Amino acid sequence: MNIEPEIRTAAGVVRGRWEISVAVFRGIPYAQPPVGSRRFAAPVPAQPWNGVRDVLEFGPSVPQAGCAMSSVSGDTGDGSGNCLTLNVWSPDLGAAGLPVMVWIHGGKYLEGTSSNPHHDGATLAGSGVVMVSMNYRTGVEGFAHIAGAPNNRGSLDQAAALRWVQDNVAAFGGDPGKVTVFGQSAGAGCIAALLTMPMAAGLFRRAIAQSVPGTFFSTRLAAAISATVAAELGVQATVGELAGIPPRALLNATDAIIQKMPELVESWGPMALTPTPFSPVVDGDVLPYAPWRALASGAARGIDLLVGHTRDEYRLFNARFGSEMTDDEVTATLDRLAPISDSSRAYRAVYPEATPGQLYELVNSDWLFRMPSLHIADAQHAGSGRAWTYELCWSYNREEGASHSLDCLLVLGTLSIDDVRNHPSAVPNAADEAIRVAHRMRTDWLNFATTGAPGWAPYNPDTRSTRVYTAEPITQPYPEERSRHIWSTHQFDTLDLLHSE
Repeated sequence: MNIEPEIRTAAGVVRGRWEISVAVFRGIPYAQPPVGSRRFAAPVPAQPWNGVRDVLEFGPSVPQAGCAMSSVSGDTGDGSGNCLTLNVWSPDLGAAGLPVMVWIHGGKYLEGTSSNPHHDGATLAGSGVVMVSMNYRTGVEGFAHIAGAPNNRGSLDQAAALRWVQDNVAAFGGDPGKVTVFGQSAGAGCIAALLTMPMAAGLFRRAIAQSVPGTFFSTRLAAAISATVAAELGVQATVGELAGIPPRALLNATDAIIQKMPELVESWGPMALTPTPFSPVVDGDVLPYAPWRALASGAARGIDLLVGHTRDEYRLFNARFGSEMTDDEVTATLDRLAPISDSSRAYRAVYPEATPGQLYELVNSDWLFRMPSLHIADAQHAGSGRAWTYELCWSYNREEGASHSLDCLLVLGTLSIDDVRNHPSAVPNAADEAIRVAHRMRTDWLNFATTGAPGWAPYNPDTRSTRVYTAEPITQPYPEERSRHIWSTHQFDTLDLLHSE
């Protein structure tokens, strides 16, 4: 086997390496560095190169906490430069025509990098697909509303990477007609956007959205948020005034606003109670409509969709977990987040056994991830598209439960069995169960990417057939019926500014 596999892409030849039975190519540029005049612009395809380019290391991370540019130059020395890169893992180079799975990481639209070891693609690729992952702009650089710049630059980066896949993946053994995008949390929100973005049409055939957030912003709300971040630096949120601000300064300003967000809830609405000030912007151009409305109108009827969530979505974000909460505190949260009048009574009626702290976690899980994900399936069905739903209920430890992000670790095969076995709160047989559940989920994801059917009945609002991953996965009606009923008449849509500050 060739120790250093070489592949000709549209921009030039790249040289990777074989790692056991998988050829790996890291840090392939799909767009030019987003610096200088390109900093807040739509991505521009990578410039061609002569000779052979070694792609053995992941590209630099986009500006984010811990790895931000100190200047706007994009010099390699300041940790930026060629950050819009992607990575390919393939078990069979050439004309193999394998299914392609393109991973879009999460990270609150604020952070994330394809070099994260938890997002390694070797296990999936070793199971018979070509796996691709990417960096894309986050935070102010990628998702802030900036006058003079296109919205959703991070999503535009993702579309550019998907165009690269269409143009080049056949040489890596993939079938460009059999591309599945999959992602979790903010990555799932980005996929919900891609499903409806005109410039992403035709770039993928299937989609897997794991824990879709319910936050899509109007331009008014996004503009108010950006103006507040920029005001921390004494400037306005325009390309002209932000162009000379180092990314590190924007990150510091963003962090300052995150600390103040709960104070802005009367103006910004419940998004001010989330961990991030950014989400995709429904601007009528890059993103014409919020995904629920667009899917219900048939925007993705030709795309197979697998969507779901974990049971205990909010546990990792819950700063109040394990602490006492008063009935008044919980009532205020229920009234702010739940969709119906007298929501406090409704939640207490259907969850009579829940403590105040459990009710607080339940409603946060429902409004931020669980119900938006379920309603994505409803919208896809209403638009004559095919959807399948799942819920992860299995957990290896008592403290975190079936937490946010656990499903992606299982699917990607990056949950360390030693970590599971040695966790102080590990449940009995946790290690053996982890291996089985991970294999089952990964097999279902691979079947979906290969055939368009994961192995259980498609979703419809009457039966709500759902794959429930417990120690022994089963198929049953959607298990969170009590919450579903409370939210059944709610319409998820674009979040708007409540009133000007």
